[in-house]
Amino acid sequence: MSIFNQKSKFKIKTEIRTVRETVERPKLKASTSSSSIPTTGSSQHSRNIRTAGAGSSLSRASSTSRLNGTSHTTSISSARASLTKVSTTSLPRRVQSASPNPSINGDGRSSRKRRATKASSRSPISPHFSEDSDSDSNGDENWEDNLDARKRRKRVHDERPVDVNRKLRHPKIWKGEDVDQVERIPGPGIIHAAKVASLEHKCKAALGLKNEEVAVRLQYPGVRYPERYELVEGKDKIDAVKDIEKVVQLVASIYLTDEEGKIFLDHQTGILRKLVKSKNRSDGLGFKAALREYNDELLKLMRRGVIVRNLDKMHGIPRELVDFILDQVYDRTVAPRVELLAKYQNGSDNVYGELNHPFISDILERTNLTSDKVFVDLGSGVGNVTLQAALEIGCESWGCEMMENACNLAEAQYDEFLARCRLWGIKSGKVRLERGDFRKNEKILEVLKRADVVLVNNQAFTSQLNDNLVSMFLDLKIGCKIISLKTFVHDNKNAENDVATSILDVEHLTYPEGYVSWTGASGTYCISTRR
Repeated sequence: MSIFNQKSKFKIKTEIRTVRETVERPKLKASTSSSSIPTTGSSQHSRNIRTAGAGSSLSRASSTSRLNGTSHTTSISSARASLTKVSTTSLPRRVQSASPNPSINGDGRSSRKRRATKASSRSPISPHFSEDSDSDSNGDENWEDNLDARKRRKRVHDERPVDVNRKLRHPKIWKGEDVDQVERIPGPGIIHAAKVASLEHKCKAALGLKNEEVAVRLQYPGVRYPERYELVEGKDKIDAVKDIEKVVQLVASIYLTDEEGKIFLDHQTGILRKLVKSKNRSDGLGFKAALREYNDELLKLMRRGVIVRNLDKMHGIPRELVDFILDQVYDRTVAPRVELLAKYQNGSDNVYGELNHPFISDILERTNLTSDKVFVDLGSGVGNVTLQAALEIGCESWGCEMMENACNLAEAQYDEFLARCRLWGIKSGKVRLERGDFRKNEKILEVLKRADVVLVNNQAFTSQLNDNLVSMFLDLKIGCKIISLKTFVHDNKNAENDVATSILDVEHLTYPEGYVSWTGASGTYCISTRR
């Protein structure tokens, strides 16, 4: 029983204090001037309303929050970041599945679909500017901090120790070659946003634009080929306006120095400010003009080799960018067909559920995973966690899943993931996705022998499958970390198959609210170390 639930055996004497004298506060003379009426309360109330609104959309925000190692639950609902999130978008969020099984999802719906109506993911997505005034006081109270690249980069790099062995630059990044040379290099083969959110998909033109005016292109830092968007609005569809604003913010604050990013993030004349103001005024033509300016300026920097030079100095990717890239991949591959994940066999090992980005980020950090190590996800579902480890850490990342629909979506995500990494100019770790029962897959059984971190979302696994896993753990190397939702050590120490007790040291931990797809409540998980 938790010590917080036990009654104290000691009685504490109650101290009673008596007020002997009342001192009356001197009365102040009433002022007839209206300016003397305090307004602080109302303005503070207004700020509180704004903050609450942002918090409600911060589903993934707590990506930087650390897991609580104690037995009581730590809520992160108030700590959620307002960026993406996506959760966040970042758009709808994620979780994971299993070979002989994944995780559980009570309703079978994708968290990304649920997040479609919310804001984005983890960090502040973009500042708010008043459409009626250029005064800074009319925007969000923290908008200047949101634009401050130096502060943003400091927050980002404080999250995890620097992995000096990691090289971020993609081998096929555009280095500013002549157009003729570039045209001979195949494009990244992405699924354009306009392919899943457009007028053809029954969306409506946004920002007061006419149907024939909604087509735009967005430049990325890795290749010369832009992505096609349509400035439209639609239920559970990609929000092109927010997507574009976020790409501008991420590129300027992560890929550029303060001086290089000034033209994009300047509080008064920056391109991001122009985009946000145009959005607030429903000025579609102004938004398109600012976007063209962004594309032109970024291409100039790319031609000068600025992006390549800066990437070569970086050894890690901010979680904010990790979330956004993964959301882009998910929203173009899984979200349009998310209903396929609702088809599972209840009561069996084949149940689908997902572990959200913040949960995985915390696990990767807690287990000290680095780019020279190996990660294995047993029951990888649509591949969310496998891809996140490869992108966020740069490690060799394996996944194995047996549910056919999940495997098909995982392959679609993998293809888009590779294309998106090139689009952003980032080199991820090697990814391998296997189909079938992980108890019988020869490649998985072999890679487990050199794995450093193994994830098993065994929330819905049968006791038989958990016992099978323990037998597989005998081949793990000493020191390997096993992350699981349930412990593999039997409560009954005299159990017939209690091998786990002799080979695993188990640490019981608590994850906060919003970390898994099947419930908004907090819960427990384990980190077992092979001894």
